[in-house]
Amino acid sequence: MSESFAELFENSEEQQNLKVGALLMGTVVQINRERAVINVGLKSEAFISLNQFKDAKGELEIAEGDVVEVALESIDDGLGHTLLSREKAKRIKLWQSLEVAMSTKEVVTGVVTGSVKGGLTVDIGVVKAFLPGSLIDTHPVKDFASLIGQEVEVIVIKMDEVRNNVVISRKAVMQEANSADREALLETLETGVEIEGVVKNLADYGAFVDLGGVDGLLHITDISWQRVNHPSEKLNIGDKIKVKVLNCDKQKMRVSLGLKQLTASPWDNISDRLPLGKKISGTVSNLTDYGAFVRIEEGVEGLVHVSEMDWTNANTRPSKFVKLGQEVDVVVLNVQESKHRISLSMKQAQENPWEAFEATHNKGDSINVSIKSITDFGLFVGLPGGIDGLVHLADISWEKLPADELISNYSKGQELDVVILNIDAEKERISLGVKQLYKDDFTSYTSFNKKGAIVKGVIFEVDARGAVVTLAEGVTGYLKAGEISEDRVDDINAILKVGDEVEVAIVNIDRKSRNIAVSIKAKDSAEEKAAMADYNKQSSEAAEGATLGDLLKQAKD
Repeated sequence: MSESFAELFENSEEQQNLKVGALLMGTVVQINRERAVINVGLKSEAFISLNQFKDAKGELEIAEGDVVEVALESIDDGLGHTLLSREKAKRIKLWQSLEVAMSTKEVVTGVVTGSVKGGLTVDIGVVKAFLPGSLIDTHPVKDFASLIGQEVEVIVIKMDEVRNNVVISRKAVMQEANSADREALLETLETGVEIEGVVKNLADYGAFVDLGGVDGLLHITDISWQRVNHPSEKLNIGDKIKVKVLNCDKQKMRVSLGLKQLTASPWDNISDRLPLGKKISGTVSNLTDYGAFVRIEEGVEGLVHVSEMDWTNANTRPSKFVKLGQEVDVVVLNVQESKHRISLSMKQAQENPWEAFEATHNKGDSINVSIKSITDFGLFVGLPGGIDGLVHLADISWEKLPADELISNYSKGQELDVVILNIDAEKERISLGVKQLYKDDFTSYTSFNKKGAIVKGVIFEVDARGAVVTLAEGVTGYLKAGEISEDRVDDINAILKVGDEVEVAIVNIDRKSRNIAVSIKAKDSAEEKAAMADYNKQSSEAAEGATLGDLLKQAKD
């Protein structure tokens, strides 16, 4: 049956009196999978998404028959539907309550949800407020993030509904709460006093403890005798703890607190318990780029510098050798009791591979090795104990060859025999040689053929400046063009040919460069001098056997 004219008129007037944003009380008529049907007494029923009726845990807050407050968004959306919003109703109600709270300075509660530039965001119901960093606490707070997820009490100091802007202050609440007891408490605080407090805030550098109206700073270094990377490792916000007053500036209302000072220092008489050279066990408690900290007693840590971790890998990252929590053996290197510093060594708790090699090998021994790397100055090879030895370029071959030619016959991983030339365990250096395995033809030849000796050779190569002469196997000499003859030589090839046998004199031996200079001219000159000397000798002998008459006759003839 159709509605009467009077009913239609009445509904029309009622709808005209309603404005968008008006708060209405409605009844939950039906709940389906996604929406709730709400009757607010208008011509048509409205649908509202169930998401607007769920709490923070995602659980539904309504049931059929419940009366709820909603906000009117539109009487007719063009399809004959009334549009309502539960969220807008909550928001409108909250804004109204915040206006009252701001005017009366009433404390409201919110949850810190995030960190933004200059402060924090705090959810107060469905409104997100801004808490400036300067208004977070009565003292400067550097670590805003430590408050995220916590419930805080604040006062609304500014709000603009049009711009959706709410500014709040936590500092004002704390100042009001602390002012009553602060003066009385400060009178009782003296250095050395032990007092109970509640952990109020945590920062990278320490913890703030509420002593009952006055906040004290418990610095991170005063929390425990052990290393503490962050206060949260030992403390939680809300913890009740006993602390010791280390310093109290009543004018500036600054109080320094200590927790570890309530117990005896484990560093007392540490030098007696840990003499230099003592081998002990410990646990890796912290890793840095420059080494590892090892806990050797409760509250006592020592540093193993990266250079003291391994005998053979001095520049490798500490994490390559040890892990957090690993048990290690160390040796005490140095103790500075007053500075609470101990230097430790892991490698000295193990056998020194350089000393072990020196004890089991002698200079001149021949050993088999494997090439680990090839450099511009030689070959690094692996030795027993994980250490390296060096075959210098000068000790690869007796021949004088370019560096690239010397190492061209070697490759990484190749095995070869070498001779131990020198062992210096203190400097961790072992020198090796390859050429020492073989006879040195040059040294052998020059030991028998000194400078001035006349030797035979074969022309191996001829060029415009002279000729290379093979003197013996693996030994050559160089004959300069100017040393071929006393006469000028215009064309060497006309005089010397490859394969010709020549007799030359050794005019110079350079053992450092392994060069021998030879000369035909010097050989000829030496032969002439020898012939003249022989002739003079024979003449002298003949003269001694003749008579005076024979000599006069010879002179006359």
